[in-house]
Amino acid sequence: MLGRSRQETSPAVSAFIDIMGRRHVLTSKRATEPYAKGNRFGGGSVLAVLKPGSLVDMWRALQVCVDHDLIVIPQSANTGLTGGSGPGAQDYDREIVIISTLRINGIHLINDAREAVCLAGSTLYELDEALAPLGREPHSVIGSSSIGASVVGGIANNSGGSQVRKGPAFTKHAIFARVTEAGRLELVNHLGVELGEDPAHILDKLQRGDWSPADVSPPPEDTMETEYGEHVREIVDSPARYNANPKFLYEASGSAGKLMVFAVRTRTFPKETGATTFYVGTNSPAELEGLRRAILTSDMPLPISGEYMGRPSFDLAEKYGKDTFVSIKHAGSREQIKLFALKNWANGVFAKMPFFGETVADTIAQRAFGLLPQQLPKRMLEFRDRFEHHLLLVVSGEEKERMGAFLDEFFAEAGRGPEHDGDYFVCDADEAQSAMLHRFGAASAATRYFNLNREDSSAMITFDVALRRDEDDWLEVLPDEIAEQLHISSYYGHFFCHVLHQDHVAKKGVDPVALKQQMMELLEARGAAVPAEHNYGRLYHVPPEMEAHFKELDPCNVFNPGVGETSPRKNWA
Repeated sequence: MLGRSRQETSPAVSAFIDIMGRRHVLTSKRATEPYAKGNRFGGGSVLAVLKPGSLVDMWRALQVCVDHDLIVIPQSANTGLTGGSGPGAQDYDREIVIISTLRINGIHLINDAREAVCLAGSTLYELDEALAPLGREPHSVIGSSSIGASVVGGIANNSGGSQVRKGPAFTKHAIFARVTEAGRLELVNHLGVELGEDPAHILDKLQRGDWSPADVSPPPEDTMETEYGEHVREIVDSPARYNANPKFLYEASGSAGKLMVFAVRTRTFPKETGATTFYVGTNSPAELEGLRRAILTSDMPLPISGEYMGRPSFDLAEKYGKDTFVSIKHAGSREQIKLFALKNWANGVFAKMPFFGETVADTIAQRAFGLLPQQLPKRMLEFRDRFEHHLLLVVSGEEKERMGAFLDEFFAEAGRGPEHDGDYFVCDADEAQSAMLHRFGAASAATRYFNLNREDSSAMITFDVALRRDEDDWLEVLPDEIAEQLHISSYYGHFFCHVLHQDHVAKKGVDPVALKQQMMELLEARGAAVPAEHNYGRLYHVPPEMEAHFKELDPCNVFNPGVGETSPRKNWA
């Protein structure tokens, strides 16, 4: 036994190795760190990271965890932005096991592909690939899907994305494990697929897709949107979508890792064809809000998406998001996933070497891609110079002419006032792709800025904000005493839903905790809900109703304890 680590001698680890083999049971710090550290926040030590290759092995490993009184943190792609897919700096009273589901990535299309049964580790990219030849698409079609986000993770975190018509990722159909109040592990099958009674038998059939059409309940109506479409049109004094909204909490949906989800059943949608992107610019936030309300209250179909970027976000993405832009545009999303993983691995390796920091790969990527010529189309750059505020408005092909006429009339009317000077152009195919990739690059640009300027910065301060739907002064203007403590501030988001992502980098010497609390108080005073779609993770404190939801799902506090700054201890002590 001499020289063997505590993890290697643990009876639980021995049992895990018996189930899935030593190769898929990680115990060293070097091997577990990529899983135990969040994308932006969080991190801590774990007993083991498990990588089961089957649902049955995952079930058996869960039983070992329950028998040995271990904490279980479910994890898929670990692409979240709030640290909720791994441990945090909390007072845990049990050892932690992360169960990574990425090896279990099967997808079964059902009901003529109008729905999909997605196993625990399947990604949005894989689902999109499976549906594309059939003329269909998943709920989410851009954004984090490009770096490997999972279907189950999106549903567990109420991810909203850019789709105005569809709203947050949501389903009532899932199969999951929970631990009862009596401390017993149980399997719950609410998938709407008849699979039998014995857990191992059920999970084996599920993974193989071993059922007949008669075993599957009927699909919902096949439409281009969900009931969220009517919800978002209401201009009222509450946010349209946010993580604590009871409309979107049901078992796996909004579970935030408080259940071990084996599979979800999700709707698919007819693929949009001939979509048209209008690039809108203005120097007036009020004008942009007027356009939003005019479209939402019109009799036109809702836009497919409406993505906002301020000029600071535009500039950050141009300088610090070029590698993301170029790799996705010219190599594709699959290669971007590989590059993202390679960068994280390289940062981890160099961080352990003398004279190197933990962001060497970011530095190399920034310098290498900085040598490339300008990638953005000319008309986008011209609008950047003319306008402070940018809106990427995407509509279906049949709405192109009507939306063009609508915008002509809107800006003609607005132009009669001296404060209005908006304009737009219709994107060609390259401009449309470039505009959306540029907007996506804004989501990582502030992180890159922070990584390259750590010596002069104290921390990133980020918010995922759901504004009131009737908020007129939607664009935050920070008081001077707060703005002076920040290097940069970047605002971008899903404009028709009034969801804004706010990324700030605080100057060196600033207390980021105190500053964030000041900024949070400003948001709460406006009636905003935080978070909107990134979930609570290790950053946000859950409201009482959300904590009650978590306790109902997980009465013994076995799964992902401490999420949302709740108790990390057994039985919620």
